[in-house]
Amino acid sequence: MNEPMVFNQIKEEVKKVSFDALRLDCDNLLEAVVVKEEVAKLASCLEKFFGEPAWPSKNRMSLQMRKTLDSYGGIMAGQTLYYWARGAETMLAMLWPWQDGNHTTIKLVKR
Repeated sequence: MNEPMVFNQIKEEVKKVSFDALRLDCDNLLEAVVVKEEVAKLASCLEKFFGEPAWPSKNRMSLQMRKTLDSYGGIMAGQTLYYWARGAETMLAMLWPWQDGNHTTIKLVKR
């Protein structure tokens, strides 16, 4: 599998969701804000590529996952993590709901 191509495909699919704000779009990172009504569409898009969320999940996180998450401040209850790793290549998507209940930040990262 060609990871840069896959990451670009994921980014293009995610960009089909209506953003409230696009914060950053570069080679290895997409950060945007979506409104509550777009979260289900966004999650469906991410699950096509990543499968079920790695968090929350009944499965335990691997050490590699935890180390990667620590570099982004970890993950807390209410947040969602999608994760993919093959060797040194890692891709993840994090959904962080805002306290206002109407917005969610998505960070899509290739490491």
